[in-house]
Amino acid sequence: MAPWALLSPGVLVRTGHTVLTWGITLVLFLHDTALRQWEEQGELLLPLTFLLLVLGSLLLYLAVSLMDPGYVNVQPQPQEEAKQEQTAMVPQVIPLRRCRYCMVLQPLRARHCSECRRCVRRFDHHCPWMENCVGERNHPLFVAYLALQLLVLLWGLYLAWWVPPLPWGGGGGRAACAHRVRTAGIAGAPSLGASDPLPNGLPTWAPRGAPAFPRLGLHPCAAHRSGLRFFQPWGLWLRSSGLLFATFLLLSLFSMVAGLLLASHLYLVASNTTTWEFVSSHRIAYLRQRPGNPFDRGLTRNLAHFFCQWPSGSWEALWAEEEEEDGEGNSQAV
Repeated sequence: MAPWALLSPGVLVRTGHTVLTWGITLVLFLHDTALRQWEEQGELLLPLTFLLLVLGSLLLYLAVSLMDPGYVNVQPQPQEEAKQEQTAMVPQVIPLRRCRYCMVLQPLRARHCSECRRCVRRFDHHCPWMENCVGERNHPLFVAYLALQLLVLLWGLYLAWWVPPLPWGGGGGRAACAHRVRTAGIAGAPSLGASDPLPNGLPTWAPRGAPAFPRLGLHPCAAHRSGLRFFQPWGLWLRSSGLLFATFLLLSLFSMVAGLLLASHLYLVASNTTTWEFVSSHRIAYLRQRPGNPFDRGLTRNLAHFFCQWPSGSWEALWAEEEEEDGEGNSQAV
């Protein structure tokens, strides 16, 4: 392999995704989040579960990114020749197109991808984050990846924002709380030693010039519910929580994108439509001739065919079956 092949867009994108994934995970473990607290307390079930989910999402990403999305072979294999013979026996309501770029006979719902320079069966879209097409073979895994990735992102978002409050009772809890008050950097806060009694309830002191968080009437220890620690001065806050805040913003952005993508793809799967067909239905010949979606067989059958490939059959046969049903309905109406 040539050295410059390591700088190809696919390698760079997949490497960047891997580094970003584990970098965000490392930030969540190194900062004062629930993951670190569980680890220090010896409760390893939830941290290990989080790591397994992150690893699973990364493996799904690599699988979708590297697998064949359903390329149309330039030289038909014997099985494909048999399928073409079966297709020829079906009444051809619409002639199959020959791709003007790779000169292959395109099956119904296939499209040429200018990025991959190949025709893809049941083409959905070319994903730049995957650096691969999403088509007939990898579309189910792509939806599964979106669901798992959204779960990991929402959990990471929760961890970056919320930290369980430290316990009040016990020498360890009092010492830890006193240390937090002393190092909080709030002018006018009561000076507490490791053995000094803690304030009862939720104090309402609000020192002059202190940030807005203590003005809510919450003690820094009793209400330490944010890993971002907004009650610290800006300089100290940037040093202690700046990286965690950047991680929180990234997780928020990625969560919105993954959530919108998952919702849109679930809608398309439920109606047996691709992104390309939904956006460009006015440009596609086999959709312009019909008022509705000719491939929609109801929610249950659409989901079964998408995830389990049942019932099996070519799109050409499904199109011809739908056309025959429409013809019979029109003849009965006459």
